Amino acid sequence: MRLLVCGGAGFIGSAFVRRMLGKHPDWEIVCLDKLTYAGNLDNLLPVADDPRYSFVRADIGDHEAVDAAIDASGGIDAIVNFAAETHVDRSIAEPEAFLHTDILGTHTLLEIVRERGIERMVQVSTDEVYGSTDEGSFCESDHIRPSSPYSASKAGGDLQVLAYFATYGTPVIITRGSNTYGPYQYPEKLIPLFVTNALEGEQLPLYGEGLNIRDWLHVDDHCDGIEAALLRGTFGQVYNIGGGNERTNREITQIILDELELDWNTTVRQVADRPGHDFRYSISCEKASRELGWSPEVEFEAGLRDTIRWYRDNAWWWSKIKHHTEEFADWRNRWYEDRPDA
Repeated sequence: MRLLVCGGAGFIGSAFVRRMLGKHPDWEIVCLDKLTYAGNLDNLLPVADDPRYSFVRADIGDHEAVDAAIDASGGIDAIVNFAAETHVDRSIAEPEAFLHTDILGTHTLLEIVRERGIERMVQVSTDEVYGSTDEGSFCESDHIRPSSPYSASKAGGDLQVLAYFATYGTPVIITRGSNTYGPYQYPEKLIPLFVTNALEGEQLPLYGEGLNIRDWLHVDDHCDGIEAALLRGTFGQVYNIGGGNERTNREITQIILDELELDWNTTVRQVADRPGHDFRYSISCEKASRELGWSPEVEFEAGLRDTIRWYRDNAWWWSKIKHHTEEFADWRNRWYEDRPDA
């Protein structure tokens, strides 16, 4: 199989590229990425010399550039689309970029699949499109109720994908993953931000009481779920890919402190909550288990502690992001510097 992996230099996309090349010796992967702030070719260093891997810098919203990448590769069998702006906090401050990539970019890829007769496309989405729930778990047939500019843009992309299937019979599949953690995650997200701050003796900016609940999924399990949807999914269907590990942000913070032998009172700063902060995400993955034969395998606390140790041992990767890019410094100063205490 020859794949076009869009957004392949980001956190989950690069993990997918590395993992699929390791699992499938007869696969070739063309990685296409715009290399915005969270796209990082360091994430792909482990496969940089693999002759089955190639990289193209392009925007998924640029129809001609994506066409050219496909032509240069000699044609592709499938597209897996990770390309997206993904950080809720940033979407609140800067929503326009999310509309461009998550909606218009997805539309461009759908047109290319339709025009070229590409065999299948997997749209990688998020559990956040369902919105918050105080009890129970969302299944794929539930209504979506996004509550942030980020989740609304992802929902818009999902609806286009389903509309193309209904209207044109486009061979598309959607996966909706829960909060994903692991190595190489850009240090704006909760776990890498808190771990790297702690390693440098900085405070951890916890929203409010830290009682918001997320379902955590190791990136390797997430990639295997996407692979299962790519190989065995039914066109026009949505599959939830979750970890079954619901934890409060406070619990996550405590595990980080325990692993690094730090004290809560001197390390954590409870700050004012962000606007529209969903309380709890929870998804049922029975459909993926039943139809795809997929289920998560990484035990949560062991996976989280391994991840913490990876950041501790790979300061070369994250320190240049945090200390040698104006973009990260500007963002941290704008979002956290003047945020009042909770």
